Amino acid sequence: MRKIAIIGGGQSGLQLGLGLLQHKYEVTLVSNRTPEQIFQGRVTSSQFMFHGSLQNERDLAINFWEKDCPITEGIAFTIPGPNRTKALFWESKLDHYGQSVDQRVKFSGWLKEFAKRGGNLVIQDAGPKDVDQYSQSNDLVIVAAGKGEINRMFERDAEKSPFDQPMRALALTYVKGMVPRKPFTAVSFNLLPGVGEYFVFPALTTTGACEIMVFEGVPGGPMDCWADVKTPEQHLAKSKWILDTLMPLEGERCRDIELTDNNGILTGRFAPTVRKPICKLPSGKLALGMADVVCTNDPITGQGSNTASKGAAIYMQCILDRGNKPFDAAWMQETFDQFWKYAQWVTRWTNSLLVPPEPQILQLMGAASQIPRLASKIANGFNNPPDYAPWWFDGKEAEKLINGMAAAAV
Repeated sequence: MRKIAIIGGGQSGLQLGLGLLQHKYEVTLVSNRTPEQIFQGRVTSSQFMFHGSLQNERDLAINFWEKDCPITEGIAFTIPGPNRTKALFWESKLDHYGQSVDQRVKFSGWLKEFAKRGGNLVIQDAGPKDVDQYSQSNDLVIVAAGKGEINRMFERDAEKSPFDQPMRALALTYVKGMVPRKPFTAVSFNLLPGVGEYFVFPALTTTGACEIMVFEGVPGGPMDCWADVKTPEQHLAKSKWILDTLMPLEGERCRDIELTDNNGILTGRFAPTVRKPICKLPSGKLALGMADVVCTNDPITGQGSNTASKGAAIYMQCILDRGNKPFDAAWMQETFDQFWKYAQWVTRWTNSLLVPPEPQILQLMGAASQIPRLASKIANGFNNPPDYAPWWFDGKEAEKLINGMAAAAV
């Protein structure tokens, strides 16, 4: 029986660990918090997941909250205009619904399930020395520890990381009492050029159904306004102020909102970063990075949990295909390369929205308001970002797509 250690109890680490247990691997999973500490702690993400990622969980029979979690049926895009108007608007249903389960609920439940299924759960705030120790007693060590200090074990890949500083000031607000969106539930995405973005969608949290508000402020702009917020009440008030001031149509849905709980808030910022996947440990052994460790994107496209889920599925298949052969450096690089075939498009697409948009992106978003098929194509690309190539990134390809869909619609 092959022995694998996974450092990190997030989406990718837990999904991979639970999957490997089903294939009779001996798995040690290291989490820096107990299930109870996670459940009672602060929110960590907006974690919206599209169909392909949800299917990964169904395939492993770990979709424990799917029946209880509200579904999100589509995507809506708005550029607010003056006097409560919409300068640009389109909406489209997804081919399959998406969902968001608060990671406090999911990860605490998955940790318990991992132990229940026979996994070796270790509660430890592991550092580089600990990773090296795990490499001595396991055939493979995977580091999937999110955005923590342990990430610095892995070298930043400058060629794949165009930004060396945060591109947005981020904030999350989990609320109840929001007026439901009509005519269907959606990730309601609002773009204020040069100012930032706001999106909101239904979710399931520790206290039941809720809505998650996500604020993305351009640094130094009016939405970069969280530094003086000290209490949960101030956080909620600031959230409402942003909407009332900059997006009053969204503010109208929020007249009676209140926080789901005092831990349902988060602020922060980080630089989108891609890292090299292999770390040489002091002993000479190697560790392999996964998910956020090797590919951290801004949440503007809602791809964090999706990329983690897709990455875990790819890594698991590569491990299974390896059989009893050694998990050497060549295999580690090949495994990451398989992941990067997918993740490169997530990164490129996400990064394209963090800077002033290329002309073809503006043309596509404008045309989508007139061509329902194009709106559907853009909306469903969230489930599989490689589908955006080449037309999202190439002016001629975008024009070809727009003209073709416009002609077909006549």
